[in-house]
Amino acid sequence: MKGLLVDSNIILDVFLNDPVWAEWSEAALTEYAHHTLLYINPIIYSEISIGFNKIEELEAAVSKSGFQMLEMPKESLFLAGKAFLKYRKHKGAKKSPLPDFFIGAQAAVLDLALITRDKNRYQTYFPTVKIISPE
Repeated sequence: MKGLLVDSNIILDVFLNDPVWAEWSEAALTEYAHHTLLYINPIIYSEISIGFNKIEELEAAVSKSGFQMLEMPKESLFLAGKAFLKYRKHKGAKKSPLPDFFIGAQAAVLDLALITRDKNRYQTYFPTVKIISPE
C-alpha cells in the first residue's frame, strides 16, 4: 500500500491554525494530496478530536480534508508492542505503549510514509518508515 499517514500534530496545526506551524503543515498536505492518498487511523482520529466540541464537527473537517480512515492491522499492533519494549529498555517507565508507537508501526507495516513534526522518535523506532517533516 502506498500513501501518507498524517500525524495528529500536522492536522491540528491546520485545523487550529497554529501560529508557528499551520503554514508549513497546510502547504505540505496540499502538495502531497495532489499525488497520494492521505490517511489517518483511530489513534490519530482520537488525538485530533481535542480540537472539536462535537463529533459531527470533527467528521465534517475530516471529510472535507479528504483523509481516509485506516483500521489497525494486527501486525502493526504487534510491532508497536515490540517497539515499545525497546523504548522501555532504553528510557522509560511507562506501562502502556504510547500512541506514537501505534502510528509508527502502522506506517511500517503498510509501507506508508509518515508526515509529522515528531521526527526523532519515529526514526529511532521505525527506521524503515519514510519521514516527512520540517527541516
